[in-house]
Amino acid sequence: MNILAIDTSNEILGVAIQKDGKVVAEKMTNIKKDHSSRLMPAIVRLMEHVGMNPDQLNQIVVGRGPGSYTGVRIGVTTAKALAWSLEIPIIPVSSLRALAYNGMYFNGYIWTFFNARRNAMFAALYKYEEGQLQDVIEERYVTLEDWFEQLEEYKEEKILCISPHVEIFKENINEHLDQRIVFPPKSNHLLRPSHLITESKVAEEVPVHLVKPHYLRITEAEANLLKGHEK
Repeated sequence: MNILAIDTSNEILGVAIQKDGKVVAEKMTNIKKDHSSRLMPAIVRLMEHVGMNPDQLNQIVVGRGPGSYTGVRIGVTTAKALAWSLEIPIIPVSSLRALAYNGMYFNGYIWTFFNARRNAMFAALYKYEEGQLQDVIEERYVTLEDWFEQLEEYKEEKILCISPHVEIFKENINEHLDQRIVFPPKSNHLLRPSHLITESKVAEEVPVHLVKPHYLRITEAEANLLKGHEK
């Protein structure tokens, strides 16, 4: 099985290739630079490095978000175009769940989040049990204060916090969770595109025309349109 995995849901641009059942290449950049102009060249170069042609791909896996509106849209649109043109299956997966695999050997809860601005985040809580990542609190758009309240129900074990945006909230997190929180090394806060492939094993194939970004909240343009209709 040859798989191309793509995620551009946040600052990280990630591409991975599985060839004959083995991950043979993985590329990540963590810079604030236009994903739209860099994604396809990254895919082309990575496929050249491993000696693969597009017609050798059997499947596309894409991070469907949540995350940056623009970033998620770029990754999903590119993946859909490739799957449609190559006539191969596409599997959209949660970017938050893929990030949680960075803590798969942690004996406790795994909290992943992306910054959603205005003291809010896209967050989820997981636990790795019997070789499977289990949902504890499903992914949602939530304020930091409301999230702390939800975590009050899960005091029996420590919480591993994984996020590329952890520094933005770290002071508040330490203040509210104190001895319960664990932060991994900085490199473990980055979403690895190869983990999208891992997550795809428990996700479902979706008809290409039905694949869409998973924003978890309406866009600003949609919000303004609704306000206009209310007036």
